[in-house]
Amino acid sequence: MTFLGDEGRDMLVVKRMIVNGEFTLLGPITSIGRMYMGPVYYYMISPFLALWNFDPVGPSIMVAVLSIATVYLIYFFCKKFFSARSALIAALFYAISPLTVLYGRASWNPNVVPFFSMLFILSLSIASIKKKYPLLILAGFSLGILIQLHYVTLLLGLTLILTFLLLIRPWPPLKYLIALALSFILGYSPFLLFELRHKFVNTQNTVRFILENKKEDVSIPLYISITAIVQDVTVRLFWRLLIVQSAELSKVFILSIGGIIFWIFKTKKIGKNSRTALLIILIWFLSGLILFSLYRGITYDYYFGSLFPIPFIILGISISFLWKLKNSALKIVCFGFLLYLIIVNTLHSPLQSKPNNILTTTEKVSQFVFNRVNNRPYNFALMALHNSDHAYRYFFDLWGNPPITIQNPALDPERKSVAPELWVICEDKDCKPLGNPLWEIAGFGPAEIEEEWKIAQVTVFKLVHL
Repeated sequence: MTFLGDEGRDMLVVKRMIVNGEFTLLGPITSIGRMYMGPVYYYMISPFLALWNFDPVGPSIMVAVLSIATVYLIYFFCKKFFSARSALIAALFYAISPLTVLYGRASWNPNVVPFFSMLFILSLSIASIKKKYPLLILAGFSLGILIQLHYVTLLLGLTLILTFLLLIRPWPPLKYLIALALSFILGYSPFLLFELRHKFVNTQNTVRFILENKKEDVSIPLYISITAIVQDVTVRLFWRLLIVQSAELSKVFILSIGGIIFWIFKTKKIGKNSRTALLIILIWFLSGLILFSLYRGITYDYYFGSLFPIPFIILGISISFLWKLKNSALKIVCFGFLLYLIIVNTLHSPLQSKPNNILTTTEKVSQFVFNRVNNRPYNFALMALHNSDHAYRYFFDLWGNPPITIQNPALDPERKSVAPELWVICEDKDCKPLGNPLWEIAGFGPAEIEEEWKIAQVTVFKLVHL
């Protein structure tokens, strides 16, 4: 599992919710700044952190359980609308995909997006195809949770709209549409309450970001067309999740799959329900392409979380369709291709790598500092290129002696927030704390290194005033 600054920040918030009753209506800040997500993930992981006695492993177990549940939802969807064979294929490859394994075993709000996305699509499909309209309540509630987890999941809102406009005839009775809207509000309510109390400041920042993003693209050159962006998203989705080894092979696979799906619709060899379910999957995929074509920033793998199940479902449907054609040569090709995918996905699995022991190392170093502080007041700083100090602060806070945060002189003219000693943990290769411009170090003032230790992969310094 991963346990860096972001995870430590989450644990600090949830620990204070459980112990101090400091409940929140605001979630973590986004990677692009100025915008916050909803707090629903904090409330989801709080029972697991409590049950595991504040061990950060607890929330990671919750993520793993929901990841396994996603495998079942994919299986259930394919079996209900297509075939048992397609269900087994789709579920198998989702279960062994390196990317789904990587994001399915650590506590982080985007990591549960695939589960709620699949739950949303499943409930929407059953409601649309089987006319079981009460399931629209589950779809609306899932959508409310999803938008709190990450803003990229807005594409599922577009999926809902397009499904109603293009596929559902006639529309459900008005009472179910009202229930859909109310369930969405209920799922979104924690964050909605914050927005209402603060005059929708976060919504305004989101709209402002979208408008500014359209005017000025800082990450992708303006001359790249929407077609190129769509192509990039499509290839990355199938390459990173399914094909793994080769982007070029992914392009061949996508063209082949496109031909098979066109053939499926042209020959009309699938039933009406299967046809509608496949159209919902394609609308889901199209919604993702529309959203990403409007976004000009850097696209990370976890942004695709709300689309994760798509490549596997399409693979299962396509292979199952070809298998029914009763062509021996075609069956050999399908079997060989599936065997190749199993081998490649297994070889590239994160399970092949040695454990990173980040949590164990962080706790060990924190314990070392905590024991030597021995209940004295102290300041704390972390020197790291790609990490924040919240993971260490979580353990200091949990054990009852959190570091004093050095305040700006304008707020603390008497410098009462500056303790007699400053403990610095350095995760960099070049560790030179004296004169470092980091505020936690610079704010401490002129200092000298009293002691220095090497623990695991980090260096610990004790600084005192000159």
